[in-house]
Amino acid sequence: MKRRRLVIVYNPRSSHYRQVKRDVLSKTTSLEGWMVGKFEVADTDVDDNAKRLAKVLLDDDLVVAAGGDGTANIAINGIMLSKAERVRIGVLGYGNFNDTARTFGVQKFEQILKGDAKEVWPMELSINGKHWRYGMCYFTLGMFAEACAVFDHPKTRKALQSGRKRLFFSLGVLARWWLKQRKKHAMPDYVLGNSSEEYLEVKKTSDYMAVNGRTVAKMMKGGKYFLQNETFLSYNGLMTKFFRLCSMMFKSIFHRIPGTESEYDQLVFKKPAKIMFQAEGEYKKIDGVELVEVRKAAKPLLAIMK
Repeated sequence: MKRRRLVIVYNPRSSHYRQVKRDVLSKTTSLEGWMVGKFEVADTDVDDNAKRLAKVLLDDDLVVAAGGDGTANIAINGIMLSKAERVRIGVLGYGNFNDTARTFGVQKFEQILKGDAKEVWPMELSINGKHWRYGMCYFTLGMFAEACAVFDHPKTRKALQSGRKRLFFSLGVLARWWLKQRKKHAMPDYVLGNSSEEYLEVKKTSDYMAVNGRTVAKMMKGGKYFLQNETFLSYNGLMTKFFRLCSMMFKSIFHRIPGTESEYDQLVFKKPAKIMFQAEGEYKKIDGVELVEVRKAAKPLLAIMK
């Protein structure tokens, strides 16, 4: 009988790597009927890691991303870029927010090995007409994306790696950052277009967000757009004002992010801009941005779901 291929994607520098080693990697030595490969995330970037993963995948592989949303993001982009067919993915959350794992709902390694795959539809974001990233749960541009950089501060990472400080510590770090930075961050003016060819001139805003998964930053509710091949949730707003931020967060936590359904978003900046982008655990500041496009990917992903 032909052995099935299992590829474990993990990051040895992640905050909760010790748990990944205990719960997942240590169990691969006793698996029967599987040929196991381990893909260690390199200390480079998403592009490099996703391209390297895409090259090693074969038809019918099962990929298990064990880590935070950044690790899941690499695995998803690697599969989407790969030429291999019928590749399945399971995600186990060992990060601070775990939005991808929460979207798929699987909690144990054994469940992934025995689970059935279902078609899910990531979003695709392009910059200046060129593909940049696939995203299963969300993309953000602006202040929300800028805030991600705070978690790379050495003291913050050390505290997170201790395992004793997670969600509330993370929220406290973000709150302190917001109080210091809220007056310094604003998105450049842009024109927002959609599939209905309606155009809205957007001024004095801090954030754009495209949401596809169940949650954003664990607490903010999205929806089941990942099960659809057409629509996602689109939002743009001002998060630098305290009461507007509180209103937006209250609606997002207790009901849903106050956006509108969209099949296609187009952000046209009036002049080339330097924008911070976030895609599920990844953030990157890109200069010379004139056009941003968000749509559903042209092909689905096969995900192991609860």
